[in-house]
Amino acid sequence: MNRFATMLRAAAATLLAMPLLALLLPAPGASAKTADRWALVTAAGRIGTLAATTDGARVEIDWRVDDNGRGPKIRERVDLAPGGRPVRWTIRGKGWAGAPVDESFEAVPGHARWRSLDDSGAVPLPKLADVPLYLANNGSPWAIGVVAREALASPGGKVAVLPGGEVRAEKVRDVPLGDGPDAPVATLVAVWGLDLAPQLVLLHADGRLAGTLWPGWVLIDETHAGRYEALSKLAADVGADLLRTLGARLARRFDDPVCVANVRVFDPVSGGLSAPANVVVFGDRIVSVRDGAPPEDAVVIDGAGGTLLPGLHDLHAHASDWGGLLHLAAGVTSTRDPGNDNDVLLALVRRVEAGEVPGPRIERSGFIEGKSAFSVHLGFVADRLEDGLAAVRWYADRGYRAIKLYNSIRPEWVAPIADSAHRLGLRVHGHVPAFMTSDQALLDGYDEIAHINQLVLSWVIGPGDDTRTPFRFTALGERLGKVDLASERVRRTVAIMKERGATLDPTIAIFQSMLLGRPGRVAPNDAPWLDHVPVPVQRGRRTTWLDVKPSQYAAYDASWQRLKEVLALLHREGIRLVPGTDDAAGFVLHSELAAWVEAGIPPADVLRAATIGAARYLGTDALLGTIEAGKLADFVLVDGDPVRDISAIRKTRLVAKGGTVYFPEEIHAALGVRPFATRPDVRLPGGRGR
Repeated sequence: MNRFATMLRAAAATLLAMPLLALLLPAPGASAKTADRWALVTAAGRIGTLAATTDGARVEIDWRVDDNGRGPKIRERVDLAPGGRPVRWTIRGKGWAGAPVDESFEAVPGHARWRSLDDSGAVPLPKLADVPLYLANNGSPWAIGVVAREALASPGGKVAVLPGGEVRAEKVRDVPLGDGPDAPVATLVAVWGLDLAPQLVLLHADGRLAGTLWPGWVLIDETHAGRYEALSKLAADVGADLLRTLGARLARRFDDPVCVANVRVFDPVSGGLSAPANVVVFGDRIVSVRDGAPPEDAVVIDGAGGTLLPGLHDLHAHASDWGGLLHLAAGVTSTRDPGNDNDVLLALVRRVEAGEVPGPRIERSGFIEGKSAFSVHLGFVADRLEDGLAAVRWYADRGYRAIKLYNSIRPEWVAPIADSAHRLGLRVHGHVPAFMTSDQALLDGYDEIAHINQLVLSWVIGPGDDTRTPFRFTALGERLGKVDLASERVRRTVAIMKERGATLDPTIAIFQSMLLGRPGRVAPNDAPWLDHVPVPVQRGRRTTWLDVKPSQYAAYDASWQRLKEVLALLHREGIRLVPGTDDAAGFVLHSELAAWVEAGIPPADVLRAATIGAARYLGTDALLGTIEAGKLADFVLVDGDPVRDISAIRKTRLVAKGGTVYFPEEIHAALGVRPFATRPDVRLPGGRGR
């Protein structure tokens, strides 16, 4: 999945007739006709185009993205009332992975009504002049500029939106879009409420949208498409500034010993819980796990009989600046990034390690893709084997611990690339390249396969089937349910994995969402947490990824059941499984672990894999993975016993990373998330509360 997909779904429309908007947008009957175009750019080049033509009261929008065979293909039509308020809006096309899009909004005297394939609703509207701001669920980024202007013009920078919630905007700084004293200047605005992180929006001096920015992803006015590097860095720097301020407020660092008292400590080696104990930390280390009274001069945190777990791991987490806080709030203190914009990732790792911004520890895998019409635009895109080998050396020289190969790598390149990586001490993992089987990838040097679908696709497709497109998802849904797990081809794959000591990073929760996603229905992996997040995020998660017809539901349901059986089979056979998500930071790791339990893996084994198992795999187990004296103070306090009920891991009350303490309740509140549990009581030396 792509971390940018959330932003692509977070497009918006416009609100009340404010004087600023009246100046910016034409009234019906106006003769002015304008055409605007924006380019979506990554480090590898342009991957999408947004075009908007305004003719009087009508705006026609075309939004197209092509990234690894995926990307929205959307057309929109917006009708504007006097003063520039959208009163009719239609959105049709295809979503990120091919699911149909058909959404509309209409405001008439009496009501404002919206409808999509995923939801519908209406509110009373006595006067058309009072039409509220509707946030489209499936639209393009075109209207984000209107949202930013509208919020800025509202009292306190806040404005209520449909179907619920509010949007807040704040001016960050002025940004030159060029060099020299005559370069045009845009205003950078941070917009909160569209996602779990602020959306950075650039507005031209006349108020028109200039672009939207993420580190590694830049949508910008075509005239300035060559400024990708500067704008991507700007997004990273601004995000770091905002996070630095927020992190300073949320992080607790103590000079005195810290005692997390009255907790039951999970031992991932035995799989059991201790008797009530106190865990004492000084600086960044655990100094003791003992019973009795807390030290007299310690900061005492009352665990209230909860469970203290070693910090959790997510080994398939494409790092982003704002994702760090969500990971920490979920108890995730260690991650592995399996592919990213190289400059963005290296800068983020430096900031996290220096303590400038909050986030988990990040292990890095270097991304290598082959050049094709379906290439994903991360890391290095190799046109020749020599390019791939050079990329391996580049990553090794910068301390990466592994490389990840992707769909368009030529099968004949796998063995020489893997050999080069192994000689340099790097592990090899990734997708199975198109027109190659998972068996052959393992035999040619893969140490690990990313995603359970990549492992099992070889059981359901033919040698000419192209897995560089969403076919790798639809083939899974349509065919896996018919596979006999006792068949020779399945046994052969399992035997190769055992012989090679291979590992699987299943990310099974994301396939639960994909295979069981139905229009308007919350996917099971999202149900425990979705109503805690802002309404735009909820709507985005209810949008289906695949174009699955009702006649196919039974086949997709059967494939989900078979996928769980595959996971349980691999566990029984002793294949190493490492937890990863490739999805929303923090929240989905809990869903991933719950899906393993649903598949039949005992909760203690699941928690073992997410703690000491992952640490051993990464080679960090001398310092991480268990709660014992001498190890780094990475742990999470949860309310309840996750060994009995895995869902208890969602009720995080305290998280420590290297002795720095965070309270998830405070992190969630700062990001617009309804907390899952309350923070524990804290008593400072001398009996003072905090």
